[in-house]
Amino acid sequence: MKTTCHSEYGKLKSVFIKKPETAFVSEQQVSNQWKELNFLDKPDFTKAIAEHVEFEKILSRSGASISHLPLDSNVTMDSIYCRDASIATDFGMIICNMGKAQRKNEPAAERIAFEQNKMKILGEIKSPGTLEGGDVAWIDSKTLAVGHTYRTNEAGINQLKNLLAPFGIEVLVVSMPHYKGPADVFHLMSVLSPVDKDLAVVYSSLMPIAFRNTLLDKGFSFVEVPDSEWDSMGCNVLAIGPREVVMVKGNPITKHRLEQAGCTVWEYEGNEISVKGGGGPTCLTRPIDRTI
Repeated sequence: MKTTCHSEYGKLKSVFIKKPETAFVSEQQVSNQWKELNFLDKPDFTKAIAEHVEFEKILSRSGASISHLPLDSNVTMDSIYCRDASIATDFGMIICNMGKAQRKNEPAAERIAFEQNKMKILGEIKSPGTLEGGDVAWIDSKTLAVGHTYRTNEAGINQLKNLLAPFGIEVLVVSMPHYKGPADVFHLMSVLSPVDKDLAVVYSSLMPIAFRNTLLDKGFSFVEVPDSEWDSMGCNVLAIGPREVVMVKGNPITKHRLEQAGCTVWEYEGNEISVKGGGGPTCLTRPIDRTI
């Protein structure tokens, strides 16, 4: 067993999250921000707190060390989706540069938290480059897939490559489709959630063919998400260990297919903290260390 940041499926050892109390902050802030940030509907602040408590309990069952990102008046309620502002590597954290303008202050806020926790910073993505953590997923310890999307541009991808090239990391660029356009949140991890070294939850309908074939060539099998469970975040699945996963309630077909593939599935009510804001369990967490 070894401890690494270069895994999406290993046993979760340490993770950052941000509570609704410090992201949504108050009922008034939710009322002021949700439309501008393109939430599907206005989250209920009290219910969001309760949902997140249950979500954190599931993470706690994994035995992971949980750190909480603090209140920061410079960021919006989108900051609850804390994966997007940074990337964890064995060589230090990479601080992102957000493609969504309203989220521009989140990376600096996370950097402060990481530095306060004595964590090394490898580098940061700078304008005109943009890069969001939801567009990035470790395929194996030496391969990092990155989606070329409306949130992550070519300049940002080139900076990522330059940061990781000295360490022999292959950056696999995945050109994602237009889908609903620039205003929508559509990341690489909207269609891909690795849950073991050779198993991934996928929504094939929006996967580039070349990337899908690359994963098959690498020995992956797929848990296919049906069209009926795409909008309910069936493809957004967080592994807290090999084939032990967390997902939003309301995706019974995907859950059954995961169980058929030998997975243990934990579910949480995520209407307020996930569905309305378009951010599932992978988005709600910034995993750091895992054991594989």
